[in-house]
Amino acid sequence: MEEAFPVRCCKDPGVYPVDVLEDDPDVHQKAALACYAALGEGAGASSEVFCLPTGEQVKLEASSVCFCTVHRDEPQHKILVLVNPQDTKTVVAVYIKESWWSTEDAIRTSDPAREGLMKVQSFGERIVLFILNVIIFGRLERNLDDDDMFFLPHSVKEQAKILWRHGAAVGFYTTKMKGSLCGSGTGVCYLLPVFDTVFVRRKHRRQGLGTAMLRDFCETFPDDEALGVSCPMSPAMYQVCRQFLLVCPEERGRLWEVKPPGAWGQRINIWLKVQLQPRLPDSHPGNSKEEDVSHHERTSWNDRPRLSAPGDSSKERTRGEKLEDTKNDPDRGVEEEDAGLMGQLQGKLARPSP
Repeated sequence: MEEAFPVRCCKDPGVYPVDVLEDDPDVHQKAALACYAALGEGAGASSEVFCLPTGEQVKLEASSVCFCTVHRDEPQHKILVLVNPQDTKTVVAVYIKESWWSTEDAIRTSDPAREGLMKVQSFGERIVLFILNVIIFGRLERNLDDDDMFFLPHSVKEQAKILWRHGAAVGFYTTKMKGSLCGSGTGVCYLLPVFDTVFVRRKHRRQGLGTAMLRDFCETFPDDEALGVSCPMSPAMYQVCRQFLLVCPEERGRLWEVKPPGAWGQRINIWLKVQLQPRLPDSHPGNSKEEDVSHHERTSWNDRPRLSAPGDSSKERTRGEKLEDTKNDPDRGVEEEDAGLMGQLQGKLARPSP
């Protein structure tokens, strides 16, 4: 009788990969290559299986696994994943710390200090960011019928924060830093910090988390006179910004929708946009009540869609799906701004590029 392949990487059921994974990508890579080689040598003879939550068993063999690139700018670093043989686009487990882990366990933590928004620093946290971005958002929790919705693994140096709640990673957002290159093929740098991508898992939406991340982004750069949100904004991202600016009027003068690198001629003040057009049409008819916090804009000038092996999500992120509306009703009346502020904002928009 076949036995399920162990999911945990140690005997302690309360320890998860992010808690024990060393900051050594090369060691992780060697272990994954060794596992793949062993499965290939077995030529289908392995009796080990991985049990899905549904009770279905996936046989561990070379035809059911593949490598995914963890960082788009370091293709040599890959992670071994197990795909559902009935749907090869669905990743059911990842190979970390010399064992197979379900995608849900791979983004859990036993460290009580991991709570709220925390900056991504360790290799283990980079793996969690990859799983949230490429596997969960890219394959499980986005509308796969959206042909214009592409995505890439993040850069190895991507500035990101993961949102931890009750022992699990439930979302993230990334930032393009002021002075960072707009792309590897250009010497042009961002002229201001930019709120670039954001995602919250479906079961954690309608709790104001998208707005909370936008607030955290603004509080991270208290000394910058201007902050950006990647252009184009989806209608739902627009609504999140609108709600945020209603409750944080002090941010109205410095939050802009921008195109890289963010010169004055590439900025539109978001509060001015709210004043001129309080409501935007929903780009996803029929989903108006669903808060889909997945704002994935173009990440750099030289990103292009790429074909990938089964389970490898390495396409370009160009446009966002629907974002969270937050707990409050975003369609409540918008406060009218006086003509002085409107004139001031319009004057800034007309300011010539340096």
